Amino acid sequence: MGSRYGGMKQFEAVGPPPDGATLMEYSLYDARRAGFGEAVFVIRPEMTDAFPAFARRFERHMPWKLAVQRLDDLPGGVAVPSGRAKPWGTGQAVLAAAGLVRGPFAVLNADDFYGAAAFAALGEFLSTTASASPPTYGIVGYRLRETLSEAGAVNRGVCRTGRDGWLERIDEILELHRTAAGSYEGRGPTGAVLLDGAALVSMNLWGFTAAVFELLRRSFTEFLQGGDLVKREFLIPTIIQGAIDRNAVRVRVLDPGSRWFGITYPADRAQVVAALRELVGRGEYPERLWE
Repeated sequence: MGSRYGGMKQFEAVGPPPDGATLMEYSLYDARRAGFGEAVFVIRPEMTDAFPAFARRFERHMPWKLAVQRLDDLPGGVAVPSGRAKPWGTGQAVLAAAGLVRGPFAVLNADDFYGAAAFAALGEFLSTTASASPPTYGIVGYRLRETLSEAGAVNRGVCRTGRDGWLERIDEILELHRTAAGSYEGRGPTGAVLLDGAALVSMNLWGFTAAVFELLRRSFTEFLQGGDLVKREFLIPTIIQGAIDRNAVRVRVLDPGSRWFGITYPADRAQVVAALRELVGRGEYPERLWE
């Protein structure tokens, strides 16, 4: 929704002129060359009419479909509580696409740059886990020190793994920032948290199989049965953590050393523009993505 940015950052032109590609187009480009064959965009209802005009930029190269995340798309008998205006969260967003997805798939934000190596690693991983039991998923990790914004504090999911690289916990740490002493500090469930800059964090690039939809349906029904339904969000990390705790799924943390950047605050835009110019200058991306 771009509340901190002040607008629809998903459609910001940040690539080199004259095309001015968006960050989501760079993700589409990287996904396509990693072997992903189709895109599903989860949007708010008011974007339905405008989106096809935007999609004409890339639709010859990447087939696409729309899924609409609706506030009132709830299990039978559940009504939207009075005062609820915000979408239900990333878990419901993925669930909104259930009827359009076949086989393994990636989930990602539209306003982040994840890098070609991330999509390549996730695509390779998903090609080997489609029939695994229990369901086996992946998440791409990034170094904390490379995911902060100079314009303000950020929230990050810190991935804690065993020696074998499987995810044990993903803890949401709020208001993360670099201190004057060079450490990284944020606020966890029990108070202040100090982290090393090399800690792996989630930037919401996941790899799932279709088995995740049943988990999401069950979890969403349980979510709606209690708690503050005016403000609380139904989030992927919380759902997956619960399933890990029950030994119902396994999640591999992938560490391809990919570069992340994104737009959280207005001041971040200039840095994103400069980073893309650098990558284009090195020949990693063409000036015009869709020629």
